[in-house]
Parts: sequence; structure tokens; C-alpha cells
Amino acid sequence: MPVKTVRSARNALRGLSGLILVLGAVFATAPGALAAEGAEPDVAAAQESAVTPVADALKKSPVYVDPAARDQLSTGQQQALANKIKNADKPIMVAVLPEGFPRQALLQNLRTETGITGVYAVRLGSAFDAGADRQVLSRNAVRNLVTSVQGEAADAQLNRFVGQALPQARGSAPSSWGGSGKGDGGGGVPVGALVGVGAVVVAGGAGVYAITRRNRRRREEEQRASLDKLRVVVDEDITAFGEELDRLDFHPAEAGADDAMRADYERGLDAYEKAKSYMAAAQRPEDVRGVTQALEDGRFSLALLAARREGRPLPERRAPCFFDPRHGPSVKDAVWAPAGGAEREVPVCQADATRLADGQDPMVRTVETDTGERRPYYEAGPAYGPWAGGYFGGGILPGLLIGTMLGGMMSSPAYAADYGSGYGDFGQGSGFDGGDVSGADFDPGDFGGGGDFGGGGDFGGGGDFGGGGF
Repeated sequence: MPVKTVRSARNALRGLSGLILVLGAVFATAPGALAAEGAEPDVAAAQESAVTPVADALKKSPVYVDPAARDQLSTGQQQALANKIKNADKPIMVAVLPEGFPRQALLQNLRTETGITGVYAVRLGSAFDAGADRQVLSRNAVRNLVTSVQGEAADAQLNRFVGQALPQARGSAPSSWGGSGKGDGGGGVPVGALVGVGAVVVAGGAGVYAITRRNRRRREEEQRASLDKLRVVVDEDITAFGEELDRLDFHPAEAGADDAMRADYERGLDAYEKAKSYMAAAQRPEDVRGVTQALEDGRFSLALLAARREGRPLPERRAPCFFDPRHGPSVKDAVWAPAGGAEREVPVCQADATRLADGQDPMVRTVETDTGERRPYYEAGPAYGPWAGGYFGGGILPGLLIGTMLGGMMSSPAYAADYGSGYGDFGQGSGFDGGDVSGADFDPGDFGGGGDFGGGGDFGGGGDFGGGGF
């Protein structure tokens, strides 16, 4: 879609909403509104200042106990729990806080300030909850673990939670913890033995470094090749969506247009611009997921707009057509099986539903494979995992792809080993492994909690994190 056309449409929308914005500004400056605005930053600042020392401590050690909560966990118990986590080399962090500690968005704020991809467990007074980046521990696992330890005394509760989480958590402890907790006491080691061990370590370290470097170069080359392959497909998708916007031929000032229609159209334009921007900035194959997510959002907005203009009932939010997301949102589920595979229900557009009902083949999106031939995307190799993941998300994609080449690859350990975490949508999703320092670069929707935190409302159950991506 021409950039000029997009800008013209956006300018028209802005002109029509100008009066509303002016009136909104007048009301926003009323004394009551100013007072309300002044309260929120104070609350946020208090929460931030409370979380900061906890986050700073967790960057250095896996267990933090607030001085006001020392009656919950003694120094000896804290050290024993920290050593247990360090010895297992897993990114699990535990904080013990007093009853009055600010709890609103606590887990999310703690994750943001600590910046470490991992599992976060918090004992707040007598309540307990936890959250985790999904590439380290799934939402279901967190929820079940939290539920299983509710109502226990602090030491028993935290040790049981950590003991059950350690064998399930993925990734390694952050380097900032400074190694395992072993060897905190005991006799000395002969100097000669230390020198010998040191020489072996140096030699071994050089070998490991060379292998690591070679593997990193191989992975970078694979990622570049995969991204180049994806770029062709995604550019086709973006172009097709731009053409849909043109064919819609909607003008914000046309007769019968209302605010809901203009909002749908605005979201469609935003999705188009986001998709182009995300693709231009993509550095890794997994970055493509954000592009196809934006396109899927945009197509649903256009479907809403079309229904409003034609006076039809608004469509429900459904996954796009499995056979080709360019067909738009699905209208129903239909039974289908890949060649040699088991039957399953897949979301389909009306045209493909009719073809299947008539015994014909659906119109499947084909892409180029390594051999140069064109194959259905689900039989074309692992590079198309991020592309499909953005359209279909983690909730339904594995079931849709069972029995296909892509599904088989993405659900195997070799897939993660060859392509790394975050390459697609089968359980990783971010590009940062457990223990990596991602800072605030994480999706709150992919960071979920488990329990209800003693009925704490907005602290627990994953509610602070914008829902689940697990």
C-alpha cells in the first residue's frame, strides 16, 4: 500500500478527532483530574524504590531476606537455600518480604529491575506466589508448584518450591552470582594441586572458547540464511495486507462512517506500519513473530470494519486460516490430515471449508525450500516456525502441526539445540535463555504467576502480567 495513501488516511482520522482531543484536554486540566494524576506517580515511585534493593540483592545472590522479615527465614536457612540453588546452577530467585511490602505488580516489577530471565518466588508475610519467564518454566508448572506449597511455614515452603522447581527449570544461573555455593568451609588444598588444576583449566578453557566461538558463528550464519528466507515470505504477506487496505476503499469521512469504523481502520493502518517497521528492524528469525502478529491483528480489524459497513454481525476473534493466513480470520474448524498423518481440526476460511467439504484440496500457502522447490509451509523446514508462531501463537500451534515436518522439528530437542531458544513458538519465545540478562526486554504476557497470593488481588495468578503466553 503506498505510504502516501496511508498518511492521507491517517491525517483524515486525526482531523475528525481534533475537536474530541481539545475537549478532552480541557476536562483533563480540571482540578480533580490534576489531583488524580498527581497520585499515581507517587505510588509508582514508592513501589519502584521498594523493589530496587530487592532486585539489586538478587543480582548477587539467589535468595534475599528483608531485614523486617528475618523472623521468617534465619541467616543460616537463607544461606542453605542459596547454596542449594547455586549448586544446581539454575536461575531461581527467592525473596522473603514483610507483610506491608507494596504488592501491586510486584513480580513484574521485580523481574524488570532484576533483568534476569528466570523463576521468581516471593514470600510476602504469610502469602506466597511465583512467576517465571516461560522459556525457563511454563505457566502451568508455576501454577501447580505454587498451589502445592500453599499454607506452609516459610523455610519448608521455600525449600519445597525450590526443590521441585530445580529439576524442571531450564537455563543456567546468572554469572553475577559467582559460581556454586560449594566449598564454603573445610580444609585447604595444596598449592601444587591448585597449579596443576589451573593449567588444565586454562587449556580446557581455550578449547571450550574455540568450540563456543565456532558454534556461535555457525548459528549466526544459519540465522542470517533463515531470516533471508523468511524475509521473502513476510514481504509477500505485508504487500498482500497493503492491497487489502487499498481494496477496502474506506474513507473516515464517508457517509455512514462512525467512530467504531474509524477505530478499526486506524488499527489496520497501525498494524500495516508496525509490520513494515518490525521487519525492517528484524535481526533474528524469531523477530519475525512480531511481524506476523501485527498482520494477524490488522486483518481482524479489517474484518470488523467490513462487517460494520455491511451491517453484518461482528465476527468473533479466531485464528487465521491455517492453510494460508492471508485468507484472513477463520470462520470455523474443519477436519484435515496432512499426507500420511492423523486427522485434526484446523481453523479455516470459508473458501477452504467449502473446498474440504467438496473433497478438494485447500489453497495452501507454499514457500521455497532448501532444494528450490515450493512446498506447503508446514513441510518446508524449521525456518518457518517464527512465521507460523506469530499467526497462531503457542496455544494451538503444536496441535495443528503434529505429523508435519515443521511440527516434528520444533518439538524435538535437536530443534532447540540447532536454532536456540526463541526460534519460533514451541515453548521458548524470547531469545534469552534462563540466567541471561535481558533487562526489561521481556513480554509481560510471557511471564506468568501461579497462585492467588492469599487473595491479594492484583498480586498473583498471573493477572499483573497481561495474561498468559504459556
